[in-house]
Amino acid sequence: MVQHLTIILIMVLSTLGPAAVIGVVGYAAVKAVARNPSASPRILLSMIVAFLFAEAIAILALLMVYTLFK
Repeated sequence: MVQHLTIILIMVLSTLGPAAVIGVVGYAAVKAVARNPSASPRILLSMIVAFLFAEAIAILALLMVYTLFK
């Protein structure tokens, strides 16, 4: 029972961080495009790269949880 709660807690924490990063980056990108629409291709590219890094961190964390509590 304790092991299941530990797995749930670790999974929540490992996905909460990247989700917050995606929210903050998305909000900042929308504000940046609203301020300077001509820079939207560069903003889109940097936003996608930030999303990829955040998702990579989440996937690595979930893989670590899977291998630790196999």
